[in-house]
Amino acid sequence: MPMHATRAGGVATITIDRAERRNALNAAALEDLDEALRGLDGEVRALVLTGAGGHFCAGADLTELEDVAFTQHLAGVLDRLAGLPIVTVAAVEGSCMGLGMQLAIACDIRVVADDARFAVPVAKLGLMVDYWTLDRVRRFWGEGAARLMTLTAATLTADDAWRLGFAQARGDLTAAQELAASATGLAPLSQAGTKLGFDCDGPLEVARYDAAFARAWASEDLHEGRAAFRERRSPEFRGY
Repeated sequence: MPMHATRAGGVATITIDRAERRNALNAAALEDLDEALRGLDGEVRALVLTGAGGHFCAGADLTELEDVAFTQHLAGVLDRLAGLPIVTVAAVEGSCMGLGMQLAIACDIRVVADDARFAVPVAKLGLMVDYWTLDRVRRFWGEGAARLMTLTAATLTADDAWRLGFAQARGDLTAAQELAASATGLAPLSQAGTKLGFDCDGPLEVARYDAAFARAWASEDLHEGRAAFRERRSPEFRGY
């Protein structure tokens, strides 16, 4: 199977396992990833996405034809990943290129190993990425680095990712899982609502954020958080 899902406590880990292709995704692997994301249940409070064999994801598998149906399916999978109401962490080592970069920017947080390498080599292939991808690469890397990667096909390093703020932590899969675990005891309504706010891009999204804001302020979790603060104990949030 090109995709493996495991769980430890409230943290799920999805591992792309096509090591013979540096975890480049073909249509079948993309479908498996979609199914793995759909299979996450309410007990999962954080997700780590990673790759097997020393690489995160080297992109789309160009040994197979990448057609419009593939790109449409990919857009849906990226929307699903980015729209998860839980904290998502990309644990990146080795190649993070093209489609791999899209997966990394669909996550909330990135933990990178020292050997991580990043690229958006569309100019080498005569391709363009969609606006969603271009916008997030620009937001998460900064416009200068985004232009460098997309216009010159430059490859950036883990040091670049750290220096420019694309990486929020440095380390391996265990470090990413520990970071994800640290988020599982926090208020899920706050996390889900805040994620909506980061991606507001028009009146409809702002309205959804405002609704999430109101829900959080009216929630039992708010009362629990305040009580726990007064009583000097850890809160037990339930998501309502």
